[in-house]
Amino acid sequence: MSVVHGRLIGVGVGPGDPELMTLKAVRALGQADVVAYFAKLGNGSHARAIAHAHFRAGAQELPLGYPVTTEMPKDEAPYRSAITCFYEEAARTVAAHLDAGRSVAVLSEGDPLFYGSYMHLHVRLAHRYPTEVIAGVTGMSGCWSQAGAPIAQGDDVLSVLPGTLDEAELACRLAGTDAAVIMKVGRNLPKIRRALADAGRLERALYVERGTMAGSLCERLETRGDGPAPYFAIVLVPGWETRG
Repeated sequence: MSVVHGRLIGVGVGPGDPELMTLKAVRALGQADVVAYFAKLGNGSHARAIAHAHFRAGAQELPLGYPVTTEMPKDEAPYRSAITCFYEEAARTVAAHLDAGRSVAVLSEGDPLFYGSYMHLHVRLAHRYPTEVIAGVTGMSGCWSQAGAPIAQGDDVLSVLPGTLDEAELACRLAGTDAAVIMKVGRNLPKIRRALADAGRLERALYVERGTMAGSLCERLETRGDGPAPYFAIVLVPGWETRG
């Protein structure tokens, strides 16, 4: 007798505003047997806060708690070992539900395959189980929409850069692109500011915090202090410098 596996669904829930969830995401959550979501151990899940109103009545919730986040450098062996073990165990936990025939929706802020933790489950499970990925509105598009900042047009090249890059490399990449989105701002904000200044792009840069969420703000990066940025912060460098 053939075994009927459950379906794995990566669900993008958008950048923060619950009204920016797609109809397809809402429908998937209304049907899923299990809803899984990532969060730091002891903390609530932002993705769950966005989407919980759409969970099917009686759906089982499956929190997946990161053992480490920013407590140790990500390029060192202890961090890599801890996080790899965590993703392996999370995949086994999700697989157990799929083997039992239950559908599992895994929430992802923004889009599941764009800097999303869901992808660590996807690469471990998608070749073994029926899988669907539901695209979500990305955090960066939510931020530039809220800022009213046309980001790229015509032949503009848009670069998405992590603020964790080395300062010289970051400045080089900024100088070689028309428009940019800088993610992973946090404690990297002073370095990002210096790199933008070196690349001659600081005066165009915008700082957006908690884009599309309650308490959001947008200001020119030049006027923002050097204190650490919260997790939900992004820097935008619009293109269109020679066009109107």
